[in-house]
Amino acid sequence: MLYAAVAAVIVGFVLLIWSADKFVEGSASVATHYKMPPILIGMIIVGFGTSAPEMLVSGLAAYQGTPGIAIGNAYGSNITNIALILGMTALVMPIAVKAQILKKELSLLVFATGLSAWLIFDGQVSRIDGLVLLGVFALIMVWVARSQSNDDAGDLDDLPEMTIKKAAFWVAVGLVLLIISSQTLVWGATTIASALGVSDLMIGLTIVALGTSLPELASSIMAARKGQHDIALGNILGSNLFNTMLVVGIAAIMHPMEVESIVLTRDMLVMGSLTVLLYVLGYGHRRHGRINRFEGAFLISCYVGYIGYLIYTA
Repeated sequence: MLYAAVAAVIVGFVLLIWSADKFVEGSASVATHYKMPPILIGMIIVGFGTSAPEMLVSGLAAYQGTPGIAIGNAYGSNITNIALILGMTALVMPIAVKAQILKKELSLLVFATGLSAWLIFDGQVSRIDGLVLLGVFALIMVWVARSQSNDDAGDLDDLPEMTIKKAAFWVAVGLVLLIISSQTLVWGATTIASALGVSDLMIGLTIVALGTSLPELASSIMAARKGQHDIALGNILGSNLFNTMLVVGIAAIMHPMEVESIVLTRDMLVMGSLTVLLYVLGYGHRRHGRINRFEGAFLISCYVGYIGYLIYTA
């Protein structure tokens, strides 16, 4: 069983990289054909696609009575997305950050984080809380879609020529393979972690969160390398919105969850601090509108410090 788990991690990773490339390329081509703003493509299409693993894992975990994995997966993925994935993406290619994104999309994520902290303050996420999260999430998506205009479409002319049918095909195939490959990785990693006797919350915050966040890693890096910075950043912001509201909301409706107090005082605090930190990095010092390689390395160091703290206190 252990050998099969290791093989699943390797095969899943290779398949993940390939499918992410096709998914981002197809999504960007759809934006070109329909003159859609890249930030909208990143937040909704790519964000939804790469958050699908979190939805499946957290929903199933809540249904099976393991809320630690459900909550840890959602919040741990958000921490991983900002600190590790955005950091690694910036190391590969510095990310341009538009002022509009800081004022609108990032502000929405800060609001969603605050709402989630307020809802779990009583130590549980009830079905009513889940409905509130889903309802607010729906309103946010409608507002984001309506607030974008065709004038914000940006320059996607550097992408290779692709018909709309071919683009739609690769979006669908890439999405399916992203889900399959990430689930293969999660199964392998969780099997290995379980053999070591790690707690549900720890598994959710580390192994499962990292595994389900790998689609975001692959998609954001591929998008940044293709010069689609709005898609790369929108993927992270959109994914975190999906995780904070949709993933937790679905899990709560599936099965109300008890939340350990440490989640609020440690994990939610780290997640909120990293979200606010994006404002600082986005505006920058003297020169704003870019997350450079040095700042990317700083984000990665934050992730390493967080994981190190989890392991030390465990």
